[in-house]
Amino acid sequence: MQKPLDISTDGGVSVWTINLPEVGNAITGIDLVAAIEDAVDAANADTEVRAVILTGAGHIFSAGGNVQEMADEEGLFGLGGAEQRFGYADGIQRIPRAMLRFEVPVIAAVNGAAVGAGCDLAMMCDLRVAAESAFFAESFVQVGLIPGDGGSWFLQRAIGYERAAEMTFTGDRVHAAKALEWGMVSRVVPDDELLGEARALAERIAKNPPHALRMAKRLLTESRTSSLDTVLNLAAAMQPLAHQTSEHKERVARWSKR
Repeated sequence: MQKPLDISTDGGVSVWTINLPEVGNAITGIDLVAAIEDAVDAANADTEVRAVILTGAGHIFSAGGNVQEMADEEGLFGLGGAEQRFGYADGIQRIPRAMLRFEVPVIAAVNGAAVGAGCDLAMMCDLRVAAESAFFAESFVQVGLIPGDGGSWFLQRAIGYERAAEMTFTGDRVHAAKALEWGMVSRVVPDDELLGEARALAERIAKNPPHALRMAKRLLTESRTSSLDTVLNLAAAMQPLAHQTSEHKERVARWSKR
């Protein structure tokens, strides 16, 4: 049986590939939701995993919701009223909750269209590298829907309120060059260089001690919504833990001998 999420790990870098090309790597299926959730929890428990690359099989990152299932009113889209509300909470909304508790730095390697919930999934990552052919679209309104997956929270934190509002209210595409201009991605590369560029970035991250990486990511995450005092208190609590790690002591000793 085909796995919805392929995972391979080498040298501290784990590559997660959404493997549903026949439905545009749609992420609304419960099997993929569970696979992403399980992958996050497994990586959190394994300090050998120091960086993750998330991408899509074929020439598309993710088309978001399965439009055919919407038209046929299947799965989540066949539920009614309150049942559908809980269907979102127990389904696709498990992804943003998992990504927010993810301790490992994650890079989205956006290899094509990132549309609707697919765009939002890319925004849930810490960093984004885009192929020249990639584009993003917060396209929910174009089919009479809203971002039901947390996109309204993640998108504006990536590019600011006004640009997020423009994308949300129009549903227009933002191609790779404009995404770079807007700070939505950190770099744009030729399509055939995408995974190599993402891996090179991931390997630079993975050279660093895992506990420091995870605590640094938590500080960045908390800084999105917390006051300066709260973040300073958290940093003051975390730093003594970092000082006691063997990696810190080994690296300080190495630097002191230079």
